[in-house]
Amino acid sequence: MQTKTLTPEALSRLDAYWRAANYLSVGQMYLCDNPLLRRPLALGDVKRMLLGHWGTTPGQNFIYAHLNRVIRKYDLDMIYVCGPGHGGPAVVGNTYLEGSYSEIYPQVSRDEAGLRRLFRQFSFPGGIPSHASPETPGSIHEGGELGYSLSHAFGAVFDNPDLVAACVIGDGEAETGPLATSWHSNKFLDPVGDGAVLPILHLNGYKIASPTVLARISREELEQLLRGYGWTPFFVSGHEPAPMHEAMAGTLDAAVEQIRSIQREAREHGRRQRPRWPMIVLDSPKGWTGPRVVDGRAVEGSFRAHQVPLSDPVVHREHLSQLEAWLRSYRPEELFDAQGRLLPELAALAPRGERRMGSNPHANGGRLLRDLRMPDFRDYAAEVPAPGVRGIGDTRVLGPFLRDIAKLNAAQRNFRVFGPDETLSNGLGALFETTRRQWQAEMSPNDEFLAPDGRVLDAMLSEHQCQGWLEGYLLTGRHGLFNCYEAFIHIVDSMFNQHAKWLEVACACRGAPRSPRSTTCSPRTSGARDHNGYTHQDPGFIDLVVNKKAGVVRVYLRRMPTACCR
Repeated sequence: MQTKTLTPEALSRLDAYWRAANYLSVGQMYLCDNPLLRRPLALGDVKRMLLGHWGTTPGQNFIYAHLNRVIRKYDLDMIYVCGPGHGGPAVVGNTYLEGSYSEIYPQVSRDEAGLRRLFRQFSFPGGIPSHASPETPGSIHEGGELGYSLSHAFGAVFDNPDLVAACVIGDGEAETGPLATSWHSNKFLDPVGDGAVLPILHLNGYKIASPTVLARISREELEQLLRGYGWTPFFVSGHEPAPMHEAMAGTLDAAVEQIRSIQREAREHGRRQRPRWPMIVLDSPKGWTGPRVVDGRAVEGSFRAHQVPLSDPVVHREHLSQLEAWLRSYRPEELFDAQGRLLPELAALAPRGERRMGSNPHANGGRLLRDLRMPDFRDYAAEVPAPGVRGIGDTRVLGPFLRDIAKLNAAQRNFRVFGPDETLSNGLGALFETTRRQWQAEMSPNDEFLAPDGRVLDAMLSEHQCQGWLEGYLLTGRHGLFNCYEAFIHIVDSMFNQHAKWLEVACACRGAPRSPRSTTCSPRTSGARDHNGYTHQDPGFIDLVVNKKAGVVRVYLRRMPTACCR
C-alpha cells in the first residue's frame, strides 16, 4: 500500500487554509461590508461595480497553500511568480493570510476591520489593481501582459544558488510566443551557480471565451511536448479536494527532492550533463469550488468562470442568495475567530519571517542590492584627433569597460550582459576576454566562448527571452545590460513599457529600497547606408524611452561628428 504524504489532520488543516484563501478571494471581488457574514448578506454589502478574475484564482490558492507546506518542510528559499494575468485575489489573499501584507500595509489589519478594508480596496479607484501588481508583497512579475513569467523566474535564479522560483503559468499564457520560447531557459541554467525554477502549468482549460490549446490535446501529446522541451513533467489532475491535496503534496515533495538531487550531483560530484528539471502540470477546473451553474448555464469548469461568475445582484436578485451560499460554502466560522483573525492552528501553516513568499528578500530586490565595483570610465577614453576621422567605434570602447566591470564583480556575481546573439556583432567582444557565454546544451569543438558558467547570456535568439531574463535579474537585486540592434529592439517595446511602469509604482510602495535600473545598449545604424541598410535602421526605440519620467529613465546619446557622412 502506498504511503500517504499527508496525515488526516494535516490534510484537514491544509484544506481549511485553502478554503480561507478562497473565501478572501471571493470577498475581494464582491464585498464592501459584512466581511465575515455575521448577518445575512444584504444588497448593501455587495460592491456596485463587480470586477476581478475568479477562474485562475482557486487553483493558485491551492498551489500557494501547498508551496507553503514544502517551504516549511524543506526550509526552502522560494519566491512565487504569478503568470496568469489577473490572479491578484490569490496573491493578495495569501500574503494577507501569512501576515506579509499587514506588515507593509498596517491599515489592512489582521482582524475584521482589516478584512473589510482588504475587500473594499480591491479593483477600486485609489485601491489596488486586480492583478499581481507592484503593490503586491513578494511579486516581481506584472500580471497585465502575458508571456514573460517563466523568463522572469529564470532571471531571478541566475546567480542565486539557494533560490527556488515557483512559476505558475496559465494555459492561456502558454499560447504566447514569449512563453513558448521561454521553456528553453533550462538549456542555460547552471545547477552549480544558479538556483532552480519549478514551473507549474495551470491547465484549467479556458481563456476568456475559448478553450486553451494545451487543454485540448491528448495527455500523451502534452507530455511529449514538455519532454521535448527538456523537462520532466509530473501531472496532478482532478477536482475532488481530498485526493487532489494528497496528489499535490506527494508531487511537490518528489519535485523538490529531484531539484535537490540535481544540484547535489552537480555541486558535490561535478556532474555537468544537462539535467532534466522537474515541472508540474496542475489540471483542475476553471473556477474550482465556485458556482457550478448560473442562470441555467455551466460556470465551474467553463470559460464563464473566467471573470465574475455572478453578476450584479441589484439587477439579478437571485444572485444575492447564490453569492451568500458560495461564500458560506467555505465555512468562514471554522476559519476565523470572533475578532476576524485566522485561527492559530491555520496561521501556523504559513512559513515564518523571510521564508514567507510575500516577505522573501529576493522578491523585494532593493533590499539585496549591492553597488557594482566600477572602473574609472576616463581610463577608456578614445583619442579623436579631428572631426570626421574614422574611429574604432563606440561599442568597441564600451566592450573593454564592460569586460572590466565583469572582472571586478566576478566574486560577488551580480552583473550579467544579455542579448540575442549580438554581443560580438555589436562590438562588445572584449567581454569574452574575461568571461564566457553561459550554455548547458551540447557543445561542439567549433563553438566559441561557450561554457557552463559565464557572465554573458546571449546564445538565445529571442529579444523577449533576453529582456525577460534581465528584468528578473534586476528585480531580485542585481545589475545587467541588454544589447540589441536598434531595428529589432522594438520587439520588446511593450515589455519595456511594463517594466518602466513597474519600477515607477514599486518605488512608491512597499517601503522597499529602489531596484537596479535596466541598461539598454542599442547601437546606431540609422546613419549608415551600407551593409544591412534600410531594414536595419530604426532609432524609434528612443521615442518610447524618452516619454518616461526622468525618475525612471536616462538617455545618453553619442554626438555624431558633422563631417562623418559625405
